Amino acid sequence: MTIQHQARKRFGQNFLVDQHIISQIIAAIGPKADDNLIEIGPGTAALTEHLIERCPSMKVVELDRDLVSFLTEKFADYPDFSIFSGDALKTDFAQFYDGRQMRLVGNLPYNISTPILFHLLKNRTLIKDMHFMLQREVVDRLGAVPGNKTYGRLSVMVQYHCRVMPLIPVPPSAFRPAPKVQSAIVRLKPHRSKPSTADNEELLSQLVSHSFQQRRKTLRNCLRPYAEHLVGAETEIDLSRRAEQLSVSEFVALSNHISQSIKSKT
Repeated sequence: MTIQHQARKRFGQNFLVDQHIISQIIAAIGPKADDNLIEIGPGTAALTEHLIERCPSMKVVELDRDLVSFLTEKFADYPDFSIFSGDALKTDFAQFYDGRQMRLVGNLPYNISTPILFHLLKNRTLIKDMHFMLQREVVDRLGAVPGNKTYGRLSVMVQYHCRVMPLIPVPPSAFRPAPKVQSAIVRLKPHRSKPSTADNEELLSQLVSHSFQQRRKTLRNCLRPYAEHLVGAETEIDLSRRAEQLSVSEFVALSNHISQSIKSKT
């Protein structure tokens, strides 16, 4: 069954059509029959039709109702295939956990890819791995190192929670319609044991956000809301540096210093 579906800009739809790239992606994912596999935004099923052959009990989350109807009909012969109609940003992915860690895949809408990543990380302990098609610029930011101009809040927080592995570059010609940007497949694998652990992960997130809001300023200037809790922090972190110069572990150390200071004053 084929579909002539007009890509909808409001859903950020760009459908993958290059079979060579598709084969590379399936090989990178390596789906197995007993996987708890969930695809986000299956679209016209370019990946789904290959994934379902290896994992017939897979699930998909699709927002476009026309595509939900198409997918329902196309995979009617797969009784264990499940379709969830809805917005991935509003979907509680914990509902898909059945004792088996989730494997998430998808060609994410580029206009909301960062919010989706942060949404999914809320359930990181239930996730085995994630394979996503993203804008190449976003993949570069995910894997950026300190000192790189693309290193920022997204880099720090995703690397704190996951190992980031860029895999496959994907040109615009691989899609219909062709986007105006380069794309790439990335693998995100949540840490089972973090290289460094924050005492308060919410505080870490707030600290990193404050630090990069005005990235050309020094940490001392960016972190004025925490000024009373920075006393003594210079023994560990040079606060005259800028946020883009700090490693993930240094952000964790700074966060833990502030966390301990807050506790001592309460």
